[in-house]
Amino acid sequence: MRDLNYQLKQLCRQCREGSHATQAKREYMLSLMANQLHELGYRGMSARSLKPKHIEALVKHWQAQELSTGTIKNRMAVIRWWANKVDKRNVVARSNEHYGIPDRRFITNESKAKTVTSEQLEKVRDEHVRMSLELQQAFGLRREEAMKIQPMVADRGDHLFLKGSWTKGGRERIVSIRTEQQREVLNRARLLAGRGSLIPGNRNYVHQMRVYEGNTRRAGLHHMHGLRHAYAQNRYQELTGWKCPAAGGPLAKDLTAEQRERDREARLTISRELGHEREAVTAAYLGR
Repeated sequence: MRDLNYQLKQLCRQCREGSHATQAKREYMLSLMANQLHELGYRGMSARSLKPKHIEALVKHWQAQELSTGTIKNRMAVIRWWANKVDKRNVVARSNEHYGIPDRRFITNESKAKTVTSEQLEKVRDEHVRMSLELQQAFGLRREEAMKIQPMVADRGDHLFLKGSWTKGGRERIVSIRTEQQREVLNRARLLAGRGSLIPGNRNYVHQMRVYEGNTRRAGLHHMHGLRHAYAQNRYQELTGWKCPAAGGPLAKDLTAEQRERDREARLTISRELGHEREAVTAAYLGR
C-alpha cells in the first residue's frame, strides 16, 4: 500500500466522525483520491503534503469525467476534512466557485433518468453488483441501500421494508411491491443473499463500493443515480396518469386545480418511497 493511501486510512481510523456510513464513504473517497493523484503523476505523497495544485488537478479530472455537481461538491467536503485534520485547511479555497464548480441545480425540467438493459447487466461480472443494480432500478434504491439491504428481512410480502441501518439519515421506509417484475427481482435477490446482505461475507462496505465502481465502469455504466430518477418518473405517471415535466409532461402552471392536487399527492408518495421527507425534493427527479 502506498504511503498516502495508508496515512489517509489511518486518519480515518483515528478521527471517527459521523455515522458508520459517513465514515465508510469518507474512507472510500479518500482512497479513490489517493489513487487518482498517483495516476495523475503525483507520486510519493504523504497526507501532509496536500497542496493547491493537487486539489485543482483532482477537480479538473472529475470535471473531465463529467461527474455531477453534487458528487464533486461531496468530494470537496471530504478534501476539506482531510486538509483540516492535517492542519492544511488554507490550501483549499473557501468557495467551490474558485474551482469552477457551479451551484447545484435542484429544480430542472431536464430528465436525468437512466435504465439498465439485460445486455448491459450481462457485462457486469460481479453477481452481487449486478443484483444491486437490479434492485436500484426496480425499487428506486440508493446505491448504498442496494448493497446493505438484506432481502429476506426486507421482504414483507406486499412491500419492502428498509431498516434505518441501511438508509441515508437512518430513516426507515416502506416501498410498495406492485409489479410481477419487482417480485421476480426480489426473489432472485433473496436467493443470492440468503440470510445476509448483498455485500458478500468476505467484503466490507468500502470494499464492496470499490467492486461496484470498478464493475460498473468496465461495463460502461455511469451516473447510476439516474435509476432513481427513472423510478420516480415511472411512478409519477402511474400515480397521476400523465408524464412528469422532466419526461415531457405538462408544467405545474398548466395543470387544473384537480390535477394539481393529484400531482401533490403523487409527489408526496414518491418522496416517501425515495427516502425524503419533503415534497419539494421531488422537483430534482420530476421537474416542476
